[in-house]
Amino acid sequence: MIAEAAPVSTHDKEFNPWLAAEARFNEAARRLELDEGMQKVLRTPAMEVTVHIPVQLDDGRLEVFTGYRVQHSIARGPAKGGIRYAPDVTIDEVRALASWMTWKCAVANIPFGGGKGGVICDPSVLSETELEKITRRYTAELVDVIGPERDVPAPDMNTNEQTMAWIMDTYSMHKRTTVTAVVTGKPFQLGGSRGRVEATGRGCLFVTLQALRRFHMEPADTRVVVQGFGNVGGMASKLMRAAGMKIVCVIEWDGALYNPHGIDITALAQHRKEAGTIRDFPDAEAIDPKDALFLECDVLLPAAKENQIHSQNAGHIRAKILCEGANGPTTAEADRILEDRKVFVIPDILANGGGVTVSYFEWVQDRQGYFWNEGLVNGRLEEIMVNSFKDVTSLADHHGVHNRTAAYMLALDRVAFAVKLRGIYA
Repeated sequence: MIAEAAPVSTHDKEFNPWLAAEARFNEAARRLELDEGMQKVLRTPAMEVTVHIPVQLDDGRLEVFTGYRVQHSIARGPAKGGIRYAPDVTIDEVRALASWMTWKCAVANIPFGGGKGGVICDPSVLSETELEKITRRYTAELVDVIGPERDVPAPDMNTNEQTMAWIMDTYSMHKRTTVTAVVTGKPFQLGGSRGRVEATGRGCLFVTLQALRRFHMEPADTRVVVQGFGNVGGMASKLMRAAGMKIVCVIEWDGALYNPHGIDITALAQHRKEAGTIRDFPDAEAIDPKDALFLECDVLLPAAKENQIHSQNAGHIRAKILCEGANGPTTAEADRILEDRKVFVIPDILANGGGVTVSYFEWVQDRQGYFWNEGLVNGRLEEIMVNSFKDVTSLADHHGVHNRTAAYMLALDRVAFAVKLRGIYA
């Protein structure tokens, strides 16, 4: 079933992720002088599937959940992208995230296209048994759509390695053979890769270090503000602190902490594990999360949700470097403001590419049946992230554009080249 996009009001236009992706696409396509036909091919998702998932809840009631899977491009290889569970999942969001995966894989120059999935549900009110039922039925509905050579899901918001284990098992039962390469982000015991949990945060570290070198800045003199203390923000904070940077502020949904001398990230992680919140951490000052985003710093790392930096607040950003750990944290309208303010933006399709890169490594290892040690994983991740950073910034310098436009130009050019080589099957 092909899902129709909902009408978008003027008020919501800036925050519509599909329209934001389209705006960046249009700018890059114009500068590359792509013909109209190629633009249509690259802009249009290859497949959009909507499924309706009946589940008997623990109290005996029947409920029907809606799920999506979008394959944006398979020109360079199987579609690749996560599955998120949230009450506010929309087809526009999934569509935009799938296109971002296409461009992210192309920037990293790994042989995947872009995909994304989502189920409209609230995991906070569902039991583990109910989540397993949703996951298995969702997988069964998509068993002819996903696969190691077709579309390889991964964890995303509110899904994890246990979710991936359920998907792998369900798919394998339908195929009557164990197929570990159908998903990535699995438990290590079921074919997961070492270094996968840290990969996105580690990738953010690698590109931030490259940006510091570009501006002749030393890690020890670098002040970092991190928004989001989940897997990406928490791991990036830990690794950046280990590299010598000062994490002066951590922002979460329920509060923000500030210490100009640097926050002990290990102690904060332990505090949140015990207390369930970052609030009341004794070694930092509590400040308003709305103000924390505008602290003067060297690096701002938004690692929460989309649309955190927009036309109404971008003018207040006082960071020298913006490293986008989240997908789509900056709106297209905010791009122009940040460019005018000379903020060096490391765009999401470059900055958070560490996760999909190590997912690629996991897929390769599963297909080989031979697994790498963590040192090899991290070394190969650094090589890809550093090369991607250099490719993007070299293109930006050559064309006189900001990094986001350069990243999209690089991605579009690589995907368009693959499409031209393959030709159009008719």
